[in-house]
Amino acid sequence: MLSHIHIGTNDHARAHAFYAAVLPALGWVLKFVEPERPWSGWKPAEAERPLLIVGRAFDGAPASAGNGQMVALLAPSRAAVEAFHAVAMAHGGICEGPPGLRPEYHPHYYGAYVRDPDGNKLCACCHAPE
Repeated sequence: MLSHIHIGTNDHARAHAFYAAVLPALGWVLKFVEPERPWSGWKPAEAERPLLIVGRAFDGAPASAGNGQMVALLAPSRAAVEAFHAVAMAHGGICEGPPGLRPEYHPHYYGAYVRDPDGNKLCACCHAPE
C-alpha cells in the first residue's frame, strides 16, 4: 500500500542517529545512508518496502514539522511499543503520549507517541491483544 514516507530534517546526522536507534525496536533495518545528499532510509527487516526516509527537504528550504501530521509505525508487540518509546526518549525524542492502551480507538490499541529531534510526530502502535 505504501511505497515510502519522507520525513524532513535540518540536521541529517542528528536525525540519522535518532532513527538508527529507534527503528530497530520495531524490526526495521537500515537500507541506505547517503550523507552527501543527505538522506537515510530504513525498511522492515523482512520486506523491501515501505521505506522510511529522513533527509533534507527536496526544495532545499528548511524542513518543518506539520501540525496534524503524524507517521504511525506498526509494532509487532506491546513490548516493541515500549522499547520504541524508551529508546526515543534516550535519543532526544519528546514524549507526546507514553505507551499505553488507547481504548477510544479500539480495545486492543496500544500505542506511544513521540516527536523526533526535528519536531516530527511519530507513533508506534500494536493492534493485537496482549
